[in-house]
Amino acid sequence: MSNHRLSNRVSRYWARTALLVSSVASFCTFAGNRTLAISEGQSRLTATLGNQDWSAYNGQVSGDHYSPLQQITRENVKQLKVAWTFDTGEKGGLQTNPLIIGRRMFAFTPSQKVVAVDATTGRLVWVFSPEKPGQQPSRGLAYWTDGRQSILLAGALNNLYALDPATGKLLPGFGDDGKIDVRRDLGEPDVSHSFAAVTTPGIIYKDMIIFGFREPESQPAVHGDIRAYDVHTGKMRWSFHTIPHPNEAGYETWPPEAYKITGAANDWAGMALDEERGVVYAPTGSAVSDFYGADRIGDDLYANSLLALDANTGRRIWHFQGVHHDIWDRDFPSPPALVTVRSSGKTVDAVAQTTKEGYLFLFDRTNGKPLFQIEEHAFPPSTTPGEQASPTQPVPVTPAPYARQRLTADMLTMRTPTAHAWAEEQFKTFISNGLYVPLSVDKQTVVFPGFDGGAEWGGSAVDPKLGVIFINANDIAWTGGLTENKPGGGAGATIYQTQCSACHGSDRKGSPPAFPSLVDVNKRLSDQEIAETIMNGKGRMPAFTNLDMPKLMDLIAYLPVGDLTPGAESAGGRTAVPSEALSKREVESSGNPTTVAKYRFTGYKKFLDPDGYPAIAPPWGTLNAIDLNTGKYLWRVPLGQYPELVKLGMSDTGSENYGGPVVTASGVVFIAATIYDHKMRAFDSSNGKLLWEADLPYAGNATPATYMIGGKQYVVIATSNARNQRGPQGSAYVAFALP
Repeated sequence: MSNHRLSNRVSRYWARTALLVSSVASFCTFAGNRTLAISEGQSRLTATLGNQDWSAYNGQVSGDHYSPLQQITRENVKQLKVAWTFDTGEKGGLQTNPLIIGRRMFAFTPSQKVVAVDATTGRLVWVFSPEKPGQQPSRGLAYWTDGRQSILLAGALNNLYALDPATGKLLPGFGDDGKIDVRRDLGEPDVSHSFAAVTTPGIIYKDMIIFGFREPESQPAVHGDIRAYDVHTGKMRWSFHTIPHPNEAGYETWPPEAYKITGAANDWAGMALDEERGVVYAPTGSAVSDFYGADRIGDDLYANSLLALDANTGRRIWHFQGVHHDIWDRDFPSPPALVTVRSSGKTVDAVAQTTKEGYLFLFDRTNGKPLFQIEEHAFPPSTTPGEQASPTQPVPVTPAPYARQRLTADMLTMRTPTAHAWAEEQFKTFISNGLYVPLSVDKQTVVFPGFDGGAEWGGSAVDPKLGVIFINANDIAWTGGLTENKPGGGAGATIYQTQCSACHGSDRKGSPPAFPSLVDVNKRLSDQEIAETIMNGKGRMPAFTNLDMPKLMDLIAYLPVGDLTPGAESAGGRTAVPSEALSKREVESSGNPTTVAKYRFTGYKKFLDPDGYPAIAPPWGTLNAIDLNTGKYLWRVPLGQYPELVKLGMSDTGSENYGGPVVTASGVVFIAATIYDHKMRAFDSSNGKLLWEADLPYAGNATPATYMIGGKQYVVIATSNARNQRGPQGSAYVAFALP
């Protein structure tokens, strides 16, 4: 047979195959629990033939936020129009990066209902309501299929549910009648007093789902173990102890038997998977308590670490710790992204990890070798009694930080003379010496970039063909400090100071809008509403299930008025339960008995001027493009606006932004993320030029998804205004397409 005839036969074979795949995918509907399974190679093929799913969180298990679609280009993106809108009918926050499989979009509502929506019209197909509604962040779902059976896995509060994608009904063979309690299998004697929630979806490998979870950032907190479960039975297949047990590597970096009393070091941001090698890359957060580590002196492995684990067994392959003995809440905030780069003249499969500090780390994903030099730099010791800060921290030489790291007087706001004068007076009272300066007692230290980054949970996008990474970053200053826990004030005061003051402040005034004031909270919410929020959590606030009824009543009595002494009448007419000894006795929590720490965090405080704008000079938010082959910046642009400042001529300030970008093969970077301007934007990936923007009903504080059905490419974004209480409240998914 001639090469020509063979070529023709192969071409006809692929043409028939492509037509079959295209036809079936175009009319793909779920029947029972069966669906068409398309491999990654076939899926990329069908992108040119009419269909392309968005079948994993952030697009692919590699975490690169990349789509091979090319219908929407730099030239025609300005023609995008709203194709459909799905209004959830609920208020609250939406952070979901939805899945699109076949013709359906799978997503969450603010109350953690799971919905299936026709991805071409926005028509609701089915809805699943978990047994208990919640207001926790739900950033995505996981999807498993073998071509014959399909399973949708969705986390809501402390449960992970297995659903039939065709109907939204529970699959009873999974765990306990279709769900597993993610608080189990963590060595806790009574999980009813623990909080853990799968806010970022797990990652699918073979017939397992591998996941971490969100939990409190102060005691009590469970162990942050990373675990794998069978997608069919819900049984645990393996577990990795992020706080090592005796005879495990890393145990020596903690005080003896620290695992018995210490919690967290959890993966809350999500993971990436090298499916071919069978390696999962998991970034972890800090150990509790976040800001005072006298009970965990040492480097605290594997907190604040990027872990490379064997996805089959959970065995550690390599690790890198980004912050030793973290006392600044400097978690790894984002899922890593896998990419292939040129390094030292060779092609290297790499993993890129962003940070809150504005650092970007890049490693050979096979062995953890840094591809850009990292140096251990000396930093000051702690002045707080009992604390021992690490003498050094790792600092990458390249790339340069994508956010500013030291606030000086010449960087204060010049928005108005009044705002500048106010900022100058405040700045004189702060300690401001850059990164990794330990917090002081009864004095505010500048944390810059702030506690919310730098990079955040939205993650970065990577163009795998060019080795370029796109990172959106916050660039505003916060402050924090410590104060001594002193006895007195009654049970409610002690519970508040140990459980609530880190976010709402010792004075209960919070740092709105992220952390609302609790002063006179009883005038805005009923006791029942306050109790439900405390027990179930809401937004970034975790649930405090460790509080029994007497403690809950003590706390509710204290909240509106503060400084409630034992036996005094509260503003609500209740009597606080006297318990002067609470501050001295052990508090039963997640099974780990702990004593009240000597010092506590005084609260997250944004450095805002009296008008509510950042008290430093712009930019307050940016979008950055970095060549990972060289570590050089290709471009950086402000991201976000304040509409009222635009009217005054301040149009390029940038703003806080949450959610991430998506990049397509046609060279378009899509991102919403900004809080106040309610816009979706498209940038030229080669130079950062703004190509298109469109108004949204609410802020798109999420990562977009892009997909193709029937030859039409769509871009969809989840919108809500939970982070801007002054704006209209609601939530909706909005999809765009070419006319």
